[in-house]
Amino acid sequence: MNTLKRVFRFYYDGFRSMTVGKTLWVIILVKLFVMFAILKVFFFPNILKQNFRTDEERSKYVIEQLTTKPK
Repeated sequence: MNTLKRVFRFYYDGFRSMTVGKTLWVIILVKLFVMFAILKVFFFPNILKQNFRTDEERSKYVIEQLTTKPK
């Protein structure tokens, strides 16, 4: 437990004393949000849920796609 507390304090003190680093972390977090939340919604729709009604149909389609060679 003491080691865990020391590790937490190490990172807490390091982030607290940052100046430029805080801005960079904000930029990184905003970019991650854009990549995973916004882009997924608009560019990667859930094709399996839209095209197949049951889990059995979805699983058959996935197995077929994984086991057949592309033409």
